[in-house]
Amino acid sequence: MAVYTKLKKSEIEEIISLYKLKNLETFAPIEEGIENTNYVIIVNKKKYILTIFEKRVKEQDLPFFCELISLLNKSGFKCPMPLTNIENSPISTFKGKKLTILTFINGKSKENLSNENCKDIGKEAARLHLLTSKFKIQRKNALSIKSWRNMFENIKDKCIKIHKDLPNLIEVNLKDIEKNWPSNLPTGIIHADLFKDNIIFENNKVSGIIDFTFSCNDYYALEIAICFNALCFDGVKSNLSFNVTKAKKFIEGYSSIRKLSDQEKNSIKILSQGAALRFLLTRVFDAINTVEGALVKIKDPIEYLKRLEFHKNAKNYEDYFF
Repeated sequence: MAVYTKLKKSEIEEIISLYKLKNLETFAPIEEGIENTNYVIIVNKKKYILTIFEKRVKEQDLPFFCELISLLNKSGFKCPMPLTNIENSPISTFKGKKLTILTFINGKSKENLSNENCKDIGKEAARLHLLTSKFKIQRKNALSIKSWRNMFENIKDKCIKIHKDLPNLIEVNLKDIEKNWPSNLPTGIIHADLFKDNIIFENNKVSGIIDFTFSCNDYYALEIAICFNALCFDGVKSNLSFNVTKAKKFIEGYSSIRKLSDQEKNSIKILSQGAALRFLLTRVFDAINTVEGALVKIKDPIEYLKRLEFHKNAKNYEDYFF
C-alpha cells in the first residue's frame, strides 16, 4: 500500500457517492507498501479501504482480483469484500484511474511473528489453495520466472548503484534458477504476496488476508517458498538467518489442510531461491524508479541478498523443515 494519488475530502466524497455511501467522517492515507494508493475511510461509523490502482496493476486484471476476493469471502475465507457501485460493479473510475472500496478487516499486521502465528498462516494458505481449486477464474503470473531475465536486463546497468556486486549476484542466481526450475507441480490460484503487512491479526489469531493484487495461477509450492522468504527470516537485514522452527510450524499448519507431494518438497529449495530473486528484482526496480512526490516507503532490496545466499547453499527441503 502507498499513496501516489493525493485526494481531498471533496474528492473522496465524490468517490463514495458512486457507492451510495454518505457522511464521510474521516479519511487517512496508508503509506506502507509500494503498489497502489490506499486510504482508510470512515463512513457512518464503518471503516472501509479505498484503493486506487497504480503502476503494475493492469486494468484487464481488476475483474479477476475483485471476483477472487468476492468468491473467497462468500466461501468463508477471511479477506475483504468489494462493494458494488451504483452500476452494480466493484470497479469505478475517478479522474482516469480505476478504484475499489473494500470492507475493512479488524486487527493489524505483526512485525514479529511467533511460531504459532506461522502455523496459523500455513493453515490459511492451504485453505486458500483448496478453496480456489474450485474456482473457474484464471490469471497468468505476470511476474513468473519467464519475466525475470528481461527484468534483470532493464535494471542491470543501474543496480550497481545499490550494491557493487549486485549484477553478478543476480546473474549467478538467475542462471542457477533457470537451469533447475521445476515443471508439472500442482498448480492453482495463489496469493503470491503473503508478506507480514498483508496478514492481519486480532487477539493473536489471523483475522484476515489482504491485498490480492499479485494473485495468479502458479505452483502452490511457490506460495510456500514466498512465505519462507517473507515470514521465516529473523534478525537485522545485514545478518538475517533462516528460522527453521517457524518454517516447520508453517508446514505443519499447511499440511494439516493440504498434503505436500514429494515432488513439491524436493522443489522447495529452488522455488525459495526463485522467490527471493523475484522480490529482489522488483525491489531493485522500485528503488531505481521512485515516483517524485509520492508517499511511499520503498522496501530495501539488500535484505534479499542474505536470503539468496541461504537458498543457494541449501541442499534440499530438509534444510527448511525436517
